[in-house]
Amino acid sequence: MFLYRLFTWLYPKIAWLISFSNPKAGLWLKGRRGLFKKLSSAFHKNDRPVVWMHSASLGEFEQGLPVLESIRRHYPGYTILVTFFSPSGYEVRKNHKIADHIFYLPMDTPAHANRFFNIVQPSLVIFVKYEFWYYYLQEANQRNIPSLLVSGIFRNDQPFFQWYGSVHKRMLTFFEKLFVQNTSSAELLSTIGFANNLIVSGDTRFDRVLEIAGRFEPINLIDHFCNNQTTIVAGSTWTEDDEALDHFANTHPSVKCIVAPHDIEEERLQECLTLYKHSILYSDYEKAYLAGKPVPEETNVLIINNMGMLSSLYHYATICYIGGGFGDDGIHNILEAAVYGKPVVFGPVYDKYFEAEELLDFGGAYSIEDSLELEEIFTQLLENTEMRQKAAKASADYVSCKAGATKKVMDYIEAKRLLTN
Repeated sequence: MFLYRLFTWLYPKIAWLISFSNPKAGLWLKGRRGLFKKLSSAFHKNDRPVVWMHSASLGEFEQGLPVLESIRRHYPGYTILVTFFSPSGYEVRKNHKIADHIFYLPMDTPAHANRFFNIVQPSLVIFVKYEFWYYYLQEANQRNIPSLLVSGIFRNDQPFFQWYGSVHKRMLTFFEKLFVQNTSSAELLSTIGFANNLIVSGDTRFDRVLEIAGRFEPINLIDHFCNNQTTIVAGSTWTEDDEALDHFANTHPSVKCIVAPHDIEEERLQECLTLYKHSILYSDYEKAYLAGKPVPEETNVLIINNMGMLSSLYHYATICYIGGGFGDDGIHNILEAAVYGKPVVFGPVYDKYFEAEELLDFGGAYSIEDSLELEEIFTQLLENTEMRQKAAKASADYVSCKAGATKKVMDYIEAKRLLTN
């Protein structure tokens, strides 16, 4: 417990030290200034019961969103509060219509947790995937407020399963029910005594991407850029991904490429413009398009310099490339692409993501080690229509057969009467 307390004490101080050179750390600090005053102002006149969902960042929010949408439909009398730990979640979704209030989460201390619950007074607490804060969960438990973990994923290298993981194991006891994504997570939890406290529900992300794809609306500018030509869409790319992709893009002028970097800071965008020899920023292409002006004829790469568009861009792809697979943290969301029935390609680091392993087994995905393998796979998929169509169907079938996690969570909430109309 001492180490956990030390971590929560040191984290804000380290954030302050690096905030002078790290914009995200600056946002993290700025977002927490006067936070309890803001919370008090938001809730002092609230006369409705509250559902509180916490997620670490944007990806986890998207994962929990289907549950919140279902709660909003079936229990409209509840106030919904969403909290984030990371700026990359809060800054993108701080105005999302699903919630009545969206805030950063105050740092985890006994005093903060007590004050937070006194202000918010939630009736139900939902944590998403693998974000755990001891004192908030303990406070909910002591107040007899039910807490659920949604779309939990567990691996044997996590602290829960180590000799030093007593604090983390204790956190799991504070949950009324653990909804986990797969049987391997359930089996791991069973080894430390949680066999009777879990439900293998699947991953709510499948429900989320199906819902997004179901309400797809064409983007005129993207239609104009693609012009019914073969198109590669590369999402959430890092430098290593673009260094693997650039040769193919530069040597295949008839293939359109849409590249959405994970980071859209100016330096990173300029790097992309340098790597891709015939590229243009989305914002510049938009200006030319609206003004009726032509862009250079050889332009075949569109660099996306905005947030929130990626999940729709995959619709336009002949092949999808998912970034992150050359870094330690691994690949980004492959389901946003697979849901449209597209072959999916990614780098070699994907072992933390069971959906990537399963999609490879289904035949809808390909993992590459370097730029040479990337060009080989791209060429095969583009030249072999049967191979491409088979992979596309496998992707679509995989996503559709995994739907239903949200319903399992909601069935439990209804059966246990955790919320009432």
